[in-house]
Amino acid sequence: MTMPDSQHTPFTGPELCRLEAHEVVTLLKKGEVSSRELLDAAFERIEAVRPSINATTVTCKERAYEAVDNLDDSENDNPGWLAGLPIGIKDLTPVAGVRTTFGTKGLADLVPKESDPLVERLEARGGIVVGKTNTPEFGAGGNTFNDVFGPTRNPWDTKLNAGGSSGGAAASLAAGETWLSHGSDHGGSLRTPAAFCGIVGLRPSPGRAGGASKDAGYFIEGVQGPMARSVRDCALFLDAMAGYEPRFPISFYAPETSFQSAVLRADGKLRIAFTSDLNGMSPVDMEVEEHLRAVLRLLEKNGATVEETCPELPDLERTYHTLRGMMWATMARRLDPKIRQHFKPTLAQNTQMGEALTMADVCDANLNRSTIYNNMVDLFGTFDVLALPTVGCMPHPQSEEWVREVGGQTLNFYMDWLRFAFLSTVTGLPAISVPVGLGPRGLPVGLQLIGKPRGEAGLLAAARAVEMAVGGPLGPIDPNVTHC
Repeated sequence: MTMPDSQHTPFTGPELCRLEAHEVVTLLKKGEVSSRELLDAAFERIEAVRPSINATTVTCKERAYEAVDNLDDSENDNPGWLAGLPIGIKDLTPVAGVRTTFGTKGLADLVPKESDPLVERLEARGGIVVGKTNTPEFGAGGNTFNDVFGPTRNPWDTKLNAGGSSGGAAASLAAGETWLSHGSDHGGSLRTPAAFCGIVGLRPSPGRAGGASKDAGYFIEGVQGPMARSVRDCALFLDAMAGYEPRFPISFYAPETSFQSAVLRADGKLRIAFTSDLNGMSPVDMEVEEHLRAVLRLLEKNGATVEETCPELPDLERTYHTLRGMMWATMARRLDPKIRQHFKPTLAQNTQMGEALTMADVCDANLNRSTIYNNMVDLFGTFDVLALPTVGCMPHPQSEEWVREVGGQTLNFYMDWLRFAFLSTVTGLPAISVPVGLGPRGLPVGLQLIGKPRGEAGLLAAARAVEMAVGGPLGPIDPNVTHC
């Protein structure tokens, strides 16, 4: 396991882009740097690396500079006040006046008149939107490509998959385009790209940071969340996102103590439960497992207690796919057929599976998810977090839509290689992917931590303890261009 010195990581972008988000916000608050300077740096970097990674696919320069001129500091006492920091928004989430395609040809020219409520909150709290980050069609899949903008490539090796569906956000952060970037997650869409690109991705509790869609406000499986290059920055972004929003029926109030405060109290004396394969459900390549076990031994040297254990997870995979099918069937219910006709085969298959579900399938899923949740709560009576791989393999070539073999097992469905993501989604428990150094072939590896119910504060503190133990965070890098 290695962790490069951030001062010697090849990075030729503006020096401001090398800083962490919380450092830049401090400079903004002191008046030692201006939002315009940051926008200049961000747009310069986006243009420089766009040809090699294609992460930020739509920029909105005029809107961004105008937003700086109209910055309202009425919420500057909020712990999530961003003070004019440029941020990216995933192309599944509407931003008023900015082209928002959802990665599908049927909406390629959509320019929404209204922003998603979470975008409104982030802008009210001092975030300046620089543009939209790339996503697979409607966010379906762990590989970011679509027929509108093409593929996003991994900055660590541009012939490789950057992960999905928040692949544009993760690649953008890794290459230093922005300091914070918004993502969303159902089947690991925040976590997989975070692991592949060496950044931090947090899937919050449902309702913590808005919802996946106003039109499907009661669904709790798809959530929005923060992505950043460090755990402390991720906490800052979650503070900016958190709070009650009446337009999302599952929304709830932010805690009285900020998430950043919790991170600053990080303690290495963690009680960690570890599973390498979710009771045999999810295969893992040996190179990933060996790296993570070395990290866990390092954590033990730093005061953690690690025990290999996993609760019973009855029918977890089938339960996840039922819940996922319900989401896709609901999404397609009122969708214009002219849009649906462009669906890629895997997305069409997902939707058809959802429409074929029976009431018995739905009942079983609801019963099983409650059992799994209760078993996880019992686990947390002894442990602080459950640790597991974020994803069972290192990044494969971007040209492979999905991974067909992991741990010597042949996989038959395009979600099979993402099974480590299912547990958090089914139970509604917060989960985070944190970089734990460079592993095979000099590529980053992510460790996933699942936390207690609505336990983002403790989860972020645990992630920070891991980050400190491995010498992180990773800094931004120049793309390693191995594919043109």
